[in-house]
Amino acid sequence: MTPKEYDVRYERSAVLLLSLGFGLVGLDRWIISPLFPSMMKELGLDYQDLGNIIGVLGLAWGCSSLLIGGLSDRLGRRRILVGSIVLFSVCSLLTGFVGGLVGLLMVRIVMGVTEGAFTPTAVAATAEASRPERRGLNMGMQQSTFALFGIGLGPIIATQLLRVLPSWHWVFGIMLLPGLVLGYLVLRTIREPRQLPAFTSAVAATPEGGTRWLDLFRYRNIRLAIVALCGAMTCIFVLSAMVPSYLVDHQGIGTSQMGVIASGIGFGAFAGQLAIPGLSDRFGRRPVIVVALLMAMGMLIGFILQGPVVPLLFLLLFFVAFGANGCLALLAGTVTVESVPAGLMAAAAGTVMGIAEIFGGGVAPSVAGYLAQHHGIHTVLYLALGGLLLCVGAASFLQETAPRKTGRAGREDTAVTATAGA
Repeated sequence: MTPKEYDVRYERSAVLLLSLGFGLVGLDRWIISPLFPSMMKELGLDYQDLGNIIGVLGLAWGCSSLLIGGLSDRLGRRRILVGSIVLFSVCSLLTGFVGGLVGLLMVRIVMGVTEGAFTPTAVAATAEASRPERRGLNMGMQQSTFALFGIGLGPIIATQLLRVLPSWHWVFGIMLLPGLVLGYLVLRTIREPRQLPAFTSAVAATPEGGTRWLDLFRYRNIRLAIVALCGAMTCIFVLSAMVPSYLVDHQGIGTSQMGVIASGIGFGAFAGQLAIPGLSDRFGRRPVIVVALLMAMGMLIGFILQGPVVPLLFLLLFFVAFGANGCLALLAGTVTVESVPAGLMAAAAGTVMGIAEIFGGGVAPSVAGYLAQHHGIHTVLYLALGGLLLCVGAASFLQETAPRKTGRAGREDTAVTATAGA
C-alpha cells in the first residue's frame, strides 16, 4: 500500500468532522449536569433522579453499541452517522420540552441508543480514513473531543447560555442547530469503505460470515480489551460522578474551588487522548498503555493521600485522567480495530465499547454509590484505583498492533492486524 492510495485531504476533513461529532455527543450527554440545579427546582427532581437520568443513558448507550455497532458494516457509515447525529440532536431539543422525570428518562434512553450507534461507527470511519502511521493519533483526536466538550467546556457553555437565554429549556433546544449542520457536512463528506482504495482489498479479504458477533471473541485482543476497558471506565466514571462530592464532603473544599479541581478530569482527558495514542504510533500500543496506566495509578494514590490543596489536587486529577482516558481511546478504538479484519471493525468497536459502557457507565457508579453511602465517600477512590489495576493487568497481555512495531507499515494489509489468538 503506497501513501498515494490515501487521500490526505479527505483524511483531515473526515477526522475533523468525526471529532466534532463526538464532541457534540459529549456535550449533549453531559450538559444536563450543570443545568440540573435549575431543572430540579422546576421539575421537582432530586439527586437520585440525576443519577438515574445519567445512568439510564449509559446503559442504553452500552446496549446500543453492543447490538448496533456492526450495523454500519452492512448498511454503510453515512446512514448510521447522519441518522444518529440528527436523532440525538432532536433528543436534546426534546429534553427541553419534558415536564417530569418519566419524560426525561424516556428521552435520555433514546439519546443513549443513538449516541451508542454513532460511536463505534465513527471509530471505524476514522480508522478507514487514516494512514496506518497516523491511525493512533487520528483516533485519539477523534475521541478526545468527547471529554473536551462534554466535561471541560460543557459547564462553561451551559452556564453562559443560561445567562443570555430565557431558561434552561432554550439551552437544550439550541443544541439542535449544530447537530443539523454537522449532519449535513457528514453526509456530504464521509465516504464508504468501498470508496477508499486503500481499504478495498482489506474489506474483500474479510472471511465470509465473519460478521457473526460471537466470532469476535476468537480474537485475543478483543477479549483483553473488553476487560481492560471495563477497568478504565470504572475509574473514569466513578471519579467523574463522585469526586465533586468527595472534595466538598470529605476534603471540606468550597463549591467554586471544587469546580476548578473537578475540571481537571475533562482537560486531562482531552490532553491524554491527544498525546497517548500519538505516542503509541511511535513506541507501540502495549508499552504506552502500560506506562500511562502506571502513571495514572501513582497520581490517583497521590490524590487519595493529598490534603485540601487546590492546585495539587487539580494537577493530580489532571494526570489521572490524562493516563486513564488516553488509554481508553487506544483500547476502545485503535487496538480494537487493528485486531480484526476490516469488515469487522465497527462490530468490534461496538462490542468492546458496549460491554465496557454497561459495566463502567452503569454498574460501577451504582457500586460506588453503595460504598459511599455505607462506608464513606472516600472509599470510592479505591474502587477507581481497582479499576486501573484491572486495566493494566489485562493490557499487559495485549498483542502489539502498531504498524511500525509489527512491520506492516506501508504494506497492503495495514488496514488492520487480524490476530486471532488463544
